[in-house]
Amino acid sequence: MYVGRFIVVAPDRAAYRVSSRSFPNRRVIDRDGTLTVAPTTAAPETDNPYISYNCLRTTAGDTHAVVGNGTQVDPITEKLESGYPPRDALAESLLALDYEKDDYDTPRIAGVVGEESYVGIVRRDALLVESVGEPTLVATYEKDAPEPDVLEATDPSAMAAELYGREFEHPVCAAAVAADGEGFSTGHHNGKQ
Repeated sequence: MYVGRFIVVAPDRAAYRVSSRSFPNRRVIDRDGTLTVAPTTAAPETDNPYISYNCLRTTAGDTHAVVGNGTQVDPITEKLESGYPPRDALAESLLALDYEKDDYDTPRIAGVVGEESYVGIVRRDALLVESVGEPTLVATYEKDAPEPDVLEATDPSAMAAELYGREFEHPVCAAAVAADGEGFSTGHHNGKQ
């Protein structure tokens, strides 16, 4: 089954996987704690604005971590740093940016991990934001409403590898974050690059 990009958010950790039929030549790179999806050196030139973006950031002070499939990660992080409650930062940013205006009307997905954790999606027909009490999955296609899931790993690199290894089609790369008592630690998995 092809579900596109997806996240799994738990109260203390989260992971994100890029799955792609059209643009598989991407990887996650660590830019001083911000994890960014970017083209590999083998990727063909493209002007597609949805190919490269920050997929995981933590707030200044490490109070929250944000994961997502696009540019919404940055304004969610900035709103959290400005004092917005996590639910509001997530809902307002998803609503403002809306679904991607590509050939598939790709939904935007995002999650916030912190004292209160949330998962959200904005589709062409809905905005859904839910509090997270257990691992919860939402994907851009097929599984486009939050649903209970499993996230067995607790180490970020192992979580990224776990999501990369899921049976959903066309894995490209994955990123993950976990609360570690003093903030957050991150990890990623780029598969066969």
